[in-house]
Amino acid sequence: MEIKTIVTTPFQDQKTGTAGLRKKVSVFSQENYLENFIQSIFNAVPGFQGKTIVLGGDGRYYNAHAIQVIVKMAAAQKVGRIIIGQNGLFSTPAASNLIIKRKAFGGFILSASHNPGGKNGDFGIKFDLSNGGGAPEAVTDRIYEETKKITSYQIADTPDIDISQIGEFSVGETVIEIVDSVKDYVEFVKGIFDFDALKGLVSSENFKMRYDAMNGSTGPYAVRIFEEILGAPKGTVLRGTPMEDFGGGHPDPNLTYAKELVDLMYSDEGIDFGCAADGDGDRNMILGNHFFVTPSDSLAVITANYEKVPYYKGKVKGVARSMPTSRALDDVTAALGLKAYETPTGWKYFGSLMDAGLISFCGEESFGTGCSDLREKDGIWAILYWLSILAATGKTVQEVVQEHWRRYGRHYYLRYDYETLETEDALNFMDYLRSQFGKITRMGEETVKSFEEWNYTDPATGEVALKQGIIVLFESGSRIVFRLSGTGSSGKTLRIYLEKYEKESSRLNKEPTEVIKPLFEGMAKAVSLSDRINREYPTVIT
Repeated sequence: MEIKTIVTTPFQDQKTGTAGLRKKVSVFSQENYLENFIQSIFNAVPGFQGKTIVLGGDGRYYNAHAIQVIVKMAAAQKVGRIIIGQNGLFSTPAASNLIIKRKAFGGFILSASHNPGGKNGDFGIKFDLSNGGGAPEAVTDRIYEETKKITSYQIADTPDIDISQIGEFSVGETVIEIVDSVKDYVEFVKGIFDFDALKGLVSSENFKMRYDAMNGSTGPYAVRIFEEILGAPKGTVLRGTPMEDFGGGHPDPNLTYAKELVDLMYSDEGIDFGCAADGDGDRNMILGNHFFVTPSDSLAVITANYEKVPYYKGKVKGVARSMPTSRALDDVTAALGLKAYETPTGWKYFGSLMDAGLISFCGEESFGTGCSDLREKDGIWAILYWLSILAATGKTVQEVVQEHWRRYGRHYYLRYDYETLETEDALNFMDYLRSQFGKITRMGEETVKSFEEWNYTDPATGEVALKQGIIVLFESGSRIVFRLSGTGSSGKTLRIYLEKYEKESSRLNKEPTEVIKPLFEGMAKAVSLSDRINREYPTVIT
């Protein structure tokens, strides 16, 4: 097997965001673009030779090509073993689980998560470390520095491999192992949840559920777990076939992009439990009959009911949420005597807390929830957790949440997303907000208590992350957070998070838009929002 050295020139736009490098397929398909980034990972993270890596993704367009390139480049680096999901498919949590289970050196996860797929869509690559979690900023910074100075890459001159058949073979000194994408993950969740109790609920004639896989990677996982093992009727899993373009849809499990499921749950079909996961399976959405559970409430309910899952009884000491996530979790941790942590957005920030044994659960408002048994958020884990709560309590989703509100109060919460803003407009707006620190004292009917930038120091590692969002806290306890998202492939996404706490029992069941609207309008007028970002309406409200 010949190893070729290919001369190349750097690209200056290969800095990773909060979840790897995400770009349009047209960008990744430029000559040497993919190869430069992969070689930069090999250069920045020494020690691959003779080691095991995990490789797979969400099945989106360009995954199959990228797998062939990475295999050949890994063989050139004399990687010892590459574990690949059959047909190149791995959900992100399944890949994380396999990295941990097989004690791999790391893993290449090929996904742009919830972003659209297809030839005109997005593609992404994330490198996970041996703990099964995304590389921390210190590592991604080294990778970025390599991308700016790379002059050549190494690649094996060998035919493409067949990733459709389970088995084992070699490429040079590297062993290629094609595995069942689902098997190891099923064993993982079986070790946590009581599948006998879950089967009693899911297979009951009195219980109806639907799972929307959104034509992403979790379709095969959901069919095997919910239909084949737990006994849900065939057809319980909607859009269960992975597709390169996600069936033309947007694989993001929210009220806008999972409209088919939402419409079903708000129809007269009498479906008790609805759920969805995104393209790579790390996000989740939970619905009851005519009832939506916000991700912030979901994390709080999971924590409040942790003893309903015997595996976690007596084990939970701490829980973390991302800073923009509502403070519903804080009320629970205070009541239960659990340690609470607040981190920047980006799942990698939870990893160090998990590695230090500080937290058991964590979550973010962008439909992500997870546990310390993995280092990635996990949509199916969250769904099985909710089913466990329903099985243990005999209550509906709505009853569980409303009982939670009566005990802890309700944090009314909405997120307004302004996607694909012109980068200059978005950056200028954030700079304008900084210029108003100490100047804006009122927004509508709300009196400003503090208006400042939020910086973070990791309690486990001491790592500092600056400028992680701008927080406006009001005398009433309401809160607004502004931040730019790092998950898009082009332009900038401005996210505005609005939160208002309510404890009075007679005001716990209002529509969030009714409660949040005055807060939003007061803010928008105070900062001249639409004029400054050149956008009249948000792209999505969740």
